Amino acid sequence: MTPPIKIPAPFYCPIARSLDVMGERWTILILRDLFRFGPRKFQDFERSLPRISPNTLSARLKRLEETGIVERRFYVQHPPRAEYLLSKVGEELRPVLVALLKWGERHTEYRAPDEAN
Repeated sequence: MTPPIKIPAPFYCPIARSLDVMGERWTILILRDLFRFGPRKFQDFERSLPRISPNTLSARLKRLEETGIVERRFYVQHPPRAEYLLSKVGEELRPVLVALLKWGERHTEYRAPDEAN
């Protein structure tokens, strides 16, 4: 059996190390989309996350790819076109996302921005 990959992070605490990898704004929502819809193209993320800038989306996908959570697969060579999918390491995050979903359903409610005041 292949040992799990170890993503380096400058923290002793495993929670802090995990957040170093996926705690930036938008990263969890990118993972959510990959769990919900499977492989996604850059444009798919832009449609489902309309307020994310292309530069930020690109940076988050690059970080997820560098850490081995997401893989990039080319489906056209000229011009190069890629789609992103979860790796085996990324698939291991499914229970984490499910726990966040359940916690959010139990302890939060949607309130439109104009209702916040």
